[in-house]
Amino acid sequence: MSLKIRLARAGSKKRPYYHIVVADVRAPRDGRFIEKIGAWNPTLPKDAERVTLDADRVKHWIGHGAQPTDRVLRFLDQAGLAKRPARNNPAKAVPGKKAQERIALAKQAEEEAAAKAAEAAQAPAEAEAPAAEAASE
Repeated sequence: MSLKIRLARAGSKKRPYYHIVVADVRAPRDGRFIEKIGAWNPTLPKDAERVTLDADRVKHWIGHGAQPTDRVLRFLDQAGLAKRPARNNPAKAVPGKKAQERIALAKQAEEEAAAKAAEAAQAPAEAEAPAAEAASE
């Protein structure tokens, strides 16, 4: 039996409140769980006690092989009960394939417009130069 330490939502609509529970991975999110080991109230201000944990029970369940989810692991890391490795995803900020295609097309159109503007600027200058030479002769 695979165990997870995860959040189970409680509270009403637009008023979230979460229980931190140990549950079988096959159980539904808000369904059957083995034990409630804490709570998280995200509606409280950040300087208040938003997270409550039973540290002894957390250690017990981690010792029995329960894997915390990412959000719960953040809480455990803040409480000093588990270590959350730092994440680094430099590709996250890279635009998607379609956006890159649009950027390339826009850049190409901009270069073409700049080339046409340069040609237009040179054409009148060339037309004036022979006229100036003819007038001087």
